[in-house]
Amino acid sequence: MEILIKILQLILSLSILVIVHEFGHFAAAKIFHTRVEKFYLFFNPWFSIFKFSYTGTEYGLGWLPLGGYVKITGMIDESMDKEQMAKPPQPWEFRSKPAWQRLIIMLGGVIMNVVLAIIIYIGILSYYGEEYLPTSEANKFGISVDSLAMEMGFRDGDKIVSLDGEYVEDFQKIPVNIILNEVKTAQVIRDGKEVDIYFPEGSLNKLIKHKSPQFISVRIPFVAAKFAKGSVAKESGMEVGDTVIGLNGSILKYFSEFRTEIQKHKNESVVVMAKRGNDTLHLQMQLGEDGLIGVYPEGDMSAFFKLNKKDYTVVQAIPAGFNRTWSGIGNYLKQLKLLFSPEVKAYEGVGGFIMIGSIFPAEWHWESFWRLTAFLSIMLAIINILPIPALDGGHVMFLLYEIIAQRKPSDKFLEYAQIVGMIILFSLLILANGNDIVKLFNK
Repeated sequence: MEILIKILQLILSLSILVIVHEFGHFAAAKIFHTRVEKFYLFFNPWFSIFKFSYTGTEYGLGWLPLGGYVKITGMIDESMDKEQMAKPPQPWEFRSKPAWQRLIIMLGGVIMNVVLAIIIYIGILSYYGEEYLPTSEANKFGISVDSLAMEMGFRDGDKIVSLDGEYVEDFQKIPVNIILNEVKTAQVIRDGKEVDIYFPEGSLNKLIKHKSPQFISVRIPFVAAKFAKGSVAKESGMEVGDTVIGLNGSILKYFSEFRTEIQKHKNESVVVMAKRGNDTLHLQMQLGEDGLIGVYPEGDMSAFFKLNKKDYTVVQAIPAGFNRTWSGIGNYLKQLKLLFSPEVKAYEGVGGFIMIGSIFPAEWHWESFWRLTAFLSIMLAIINILPIPALDGGHVMFLLYEIIAQRKPSDKFLEYAQIVGMIILFSLLILANGNDIVKLFNK
């Protein structure tokens, strides 16, 4: 069921993005009286799921969910309609329009994706507001780290002061900042003293390939929120709201400490200490092969920390939405820059539809859905504007050449460029989804 929910969210999100993107091309073409022959959500080789015609344009739904397209008359695109291009140019064709009009038509999709991200962020901020965990508040218990973070020099209980000397207000943005800004050092409080951590060479590549982005997380007390089916903790008498404080006589104040220690006692009988009100309980449990007691910890950060919450009116959300989109564009450009870093093996980091689908939550959550859709809209805009033939950016590159050189590239050159671009795109598609499949079987 979880996989189905992820798939449905992915399809709905991609459908919104494709329709908005292609509408940008469609609307710009119509403004300049350019004929649009087709407007399709998803591709339709051989047949369409449904289609209808209205005012000279065929609208339809394809069966291959790899994107969508508008077919603009007199344009060399993925349809490779050479027969049309061999005929004399007509006033309503793309190729007959001035270069500046063709440029706007090609930029229409990217512009609409950016506009969509702005609108979504305005809606999110005005409806949900903004909430985050301040780093100063997260330092109340210190951080919890995994093996990679320990390899980098962090330790459980460290309190992060800054990254490369810069304070990060939102604790949840610390892992992303370390990666995107290629941070080299961290300043932490450890045992009451400030310590400089110098990340070893190769850390960036390891972080990008790391299975869990939460290599650094906040430490929290282990408060029982609910029980798994067949929970040995529940059978022993533990109740929701109990706070686990130790194991076999050892005091373990935090969930991460208990999780690490309990894995050392698979198939053993253990005594778990828990606090219930003023009482301390000693609960006998027989662990199985998984070394779990079947308890889900309290995950609501507001139960342990004071979160910063800001509400926005629609008027206040407008500039904040623009700023959030601009920040998102900057962050994604930093991600693309990482592909060219000598420390990163770019081909291993490319992901396809499985990777994109995996970022959606297993339960339908509208705020998360719209946040991810806004992010994907920014991603789609930037990828499409890259100067690669067959992408919008490739057409824009040739149009800018035409405007500057006052000379249009030949149709034959544009045809060959389109073929080369399609080969590049299909190669990237195969690589990305191939990586997904390899990672799936290597789990």
